[in-house]
Amino acid sequence: MLQKKPLILVTNDDGITAPGIRTLISIVNEIGDVFVVAPDRPQSGMGHAITVNNTLFCDPVTIDKDAPQKEYSCSGTPVDCVKMATRQILDRKPDLCISGINHGSNSAINVIYSGTMSAAVEAGIEGIPAIGFSLCDYSIDANFNPSIKFIKSIILNVLKNGLQKGVVLNINIPNIKEDEIKGIKICRQANAHWVEDFDKRTNPMGRDYYWLSGKFINEDKGEDTDEWALHNGYISIVPTQFDLTAHHYIQELNNWAFDD
Repeated sequence: MLQKKPLILVTNDDGITAPGIRTLISIVNEIGDVFVVAPDRPQSGMGHAITVNNTLFCDPVTIDKDAPQKEYSCSGTPVDCVKMATRQILDRKPDLCISGINHGSNSAINVIYSGTMSAAVEAGIEGIPAIGFSLCDYSIDANFNPSIKFIKSIILNVLKNGLQKGVVLNINIPNIKEDEIKGIKICRQANAHWVEDFDKRTNPMGRDYYWLSGKFINEDKGEDTDEWALHNGYISIVPTQFDLTAHHYIQELNNWAFDD
């Protein structure tokens, strides 16, 4: 049993009023003392961006009148939100940081672009156990109810067992009914990628503009990947590290003749 309520920081990249974060807040209010610091508007695809050439605003807000959490709306990116929370708002380090629930998948290569996961990674850099949750449904009307009991179980397990230093968890949830979810799989990140394209158009003033589009390609046939798990009815958990060093390649580079 936990001896005291943990301090839980909640953030996201879809904005503080998004249904996903409101669902997540309701879950963690049953577990700990909750502080919310989240963007004041959608910040999807921001990755690990931070605000360096502009001012930041972070104001207390009340969204759920009778709910116990304390909330702040931040003008910056998801990573800015974590930095503001840990450096300006909270008087002690959170026991856990949770980001999400994202509207849309952050499996495979999407983890690189994800503001949801970058917020979790930033917390991990600060030494805070962190989890990013994503549901594979981009709709604003996405149904998060089938995932609630699984999310709660994952959070309680992290609070009980902790996470290894330098590791955060990337959780993706298939968009299926609760009784269709087969369970949870610990996975590796699938070797998949986007083939991008741009939809070129012209505005009424005659200036060209572009919409980014593309096709997701997964050529990874492994049955131990997040993509396999999601397509086969499982919630995927990928332990994710922010040390980007290719350790296996260090010896190879040491064999190069740099002095020649």
